[in-house]
Amino acid sequence: MIGFIVAGLVIGALARLIKPGKQSLGIIATLVLGLVGSVIGGTIANLLGTGDIWELNILGFIVAVIASVLLIGVAEAITSGRGKTAH
Repeated sequence: MIGFIVAGLVIGALARLIKPGKQSLGIIATLVLGLVGSVIGGTIANLLGTGDIWELNILGFIVAVIASVLLIGVAEAITSGRGKTAH
């Protein structure tokens, strides 16, 4: 379980480094999005037959980082949209 949390944090941090621009997400949001990306990556790797959803493999890791980059983009779009008001 601790390994899963650490992997999620690493994946979330990598995703933030890869995604261009400044992100205003905190450490908890980064962790959560990294964990979600990790589950997505593991699920896709499992569906492709490269391993179990909970084991670390290169394809799952790459897909997890890509999924986390996309999730961070979505989270940024949602949070930046909340601060704007329509005139």
